[in-house]
Amino acid sequence: RGALGKFLALALQLKLGEANFEKSTGIPSVSATVPEIRSEDLLRYTVIGSRRPSVYFWAVALTGGGLGFTLAGLSSYFHRNLLPFSDPASLVFIPQGIAMLFYGVLGSLAGLYQWLSLYWNLGGGYNEFNRRTQKITLVRQGFPGKNREVRLEYDFADVQSLRVELREGLNPRRAIYLRVKGRGDIPLTGVGQPPPLAEIENQAAEIARFLNVSLEGI
Repeated sequence: RGALGKFLALALQLKLGEANFEKSTGIPSVSATVPEIRSEDLLRYTVIGSRRPSVYFWAVALTGGGLGFTLAGLSSYFHRNLLPFSDPASLVFIPQGIAMLFYGVLGSLAGLYQWLSLYWNLGGGYNEFNRRTQKITLVRQGFPGKNREVRLEYDFADVQSLRVELREGLNPRRAIYLRVKGRGDIPLTGVGQPPPLAEIENQAAEIARFLNVSLEGI
């Protein structure tokens, strides 16, 4: 239960703030799951974690903006221009300079978190379906520490069905869930901009055929 809770919490945390990235920036997203191995006895999908274009974008934007605001605030405090393209030294430190310094520190810390999430590849991992062992293995990378790798294993016999969630609108969602006896719905898809409808349908159908279970939601 503890591992499952961490798995779901990590997926939710990475999901926040990502759904409308492609619409707001115009930068195309990448599929959250990529087929890695296909054979008669083994099906494995690589799950792309935080190393997506959106995270790189926000890491650069937040770091650059945070650094600029921080230097502007320090320029106001020391009455010395630390920015070559403007003159923040003329600003009154209180309240203008201190406000810019405050937002600059916040932006820099947020940018640092984005860079660390890229380095740790939060949410990255794989979904593996093995007919020989009759096991399903879901692996995700979390924060450094004792439980850096979140690993879940289920038996084929415990899988009741595969469910596809399709929701359009301002916050579209296309996801695949593994319905496991006594465990509820376990997310299989990664985070980020929802993949194309055809891709999610084909992937769900392939997994359902491989597991020999029913497919719900399509």
